[in-house]
Amino acid sequence: MFGETTAYSSFSVDDLDAARHFYGDTLGLTVEDSGTGDMRMLFLTLPGGARVFVYPKEDHAPASFTILNFEVDDIDRAVDDLVGRGATFERYPGFEADEKGVVRPGEGEGGPKGIAWFTDPAGNVIAVMQS
Repeated sequence: MFGETTAYSSFSVDDLDAARHFYGDTLGLTVEDSGTGDMRMLFLTLPGGARVFVYPKEDHAPASFTILNFEVDDIDRAVDDLVGRGATFERYPGFEADEKGVVRPGEGEGGPKGIAWFTDPAGNVIAVMQS
């Protein structure tokens, strides 16, 4: 039924202007404003062309899971660049991170070579990972 329909993911933020600045200026994504007043929203265009709908929510609560994952060729370079742009990397119990905040699974453990998490201004979790 939906195999030929356009679809997109979405998440909420508490400050649409802060989200516009973060996703557009800090992360370098294409951000498109849509609507006006109470119906104002954003569309992010991700690498590869997928779009994500971002909407304001007065009683926003940050997602308790990762909302976006960005694959990178060099996790260390990506983390350094993001730190230079003001990102702070999270550390979670049960995941041993290095001094940069990168979790590097051991040989044979599967998963990415490295993954690190940071948040947007609304507290939603984003990851960069090297496969």
